[in-house]
Amino acid sequence: MLKPQIKTFLFLAILTVILLGLGQLIAGRAGLYFGFAFALLLNFGTYWFSDKIVLAMYGAKPAPKQKYLSLHNDIESVCKTAGIPKPKVYIVPLKIANAFATGRNPKHAAVAVTEGILDKLNREELKGVLAHEISHVKNRDILIATIAATIAGVISYIAMMARYAAMFGGGDRDREGNALGLVGLLIAAIVAPIAALLIQLAISRTREYSADESGAMLLKNGLPLANALLKLEESAKTNPLRKGNTATSHLFIVNPFSAQGFVKLFMTHPPISERVARLRKLKF
Repeated sequence: MLKPQIKTFLFLAILTVILLGLGQLIAGRAGLYFGFAFALLLNFGTYWFSDKIVLAMYGAKPAPKQKYLSLHNDIESVCKTAGIPKPKVYIVPLKIANAFATGRNPKHAAVAVTEGILDKLNREELKGVLAHEISHVKNRDILIATIAATIAGVISYIAMMARYAAMFGGGDRDREGNALGLVGLLIAAIVAPIAALLIQLAISRTREYSADESGAMLLKNGLPLANALLKLEESAKTNPLRKGNTATSHLFIVNPFSAQGFVKLFMTHPPISERVARLRKLKF
């Protein structure tokens, strides 16, 4: 089985190949460069301000150390083991049980936990969740997600151009009147963004596996996180999140929104059963 880091590299490489191939086929260098610049600018802004955006979206407030002393102490302990600065700590005033990490790098990061998770988990289980989130920070998963989103965004932009070209007879003049060429162009424009989305979601799932393993390694024990995931899955099923944006679901340790009707390929997170099984098999 390939390691998560290798899988992530391969997925990003495939995204790049799709981008270059589609760009050359449809838009040429000029269209490719314009699309790349546009997506890079958009995702750079998201990457740079992601912490402020998502924290504000869910009404997160700074967690006073006096009131949440054990939470701060556990985060400090895990960060010391991980060798990274302590992130800012936030409380999300929601009864759902969940947590997420955000921020552009380990020096500018935040870990947020809901009020519900503090009630749902015992301290050992919560520390397993915190180790998972701190691993996301250490592994720079926000940066990886931004790179994947940038490439996928360019692919979607170029594919949109291609669909208009195919429908209205634009694009490469050598293809005018060539029905097969236009059909092929349209198929590529439809398939490429779907493939890019699937790969982007696969990267998200791979980074979850990696954070699970890294978090367990920090504690030298995978069972606390495994037990926590089972409780969080049950909480998400009985009390799914009603506010916020589903586009942020990949940030949380488990998908807080109802996932009914979605197949595995379109999931932002791996199945909890698989994550738990992997954690229980880890040896320290």
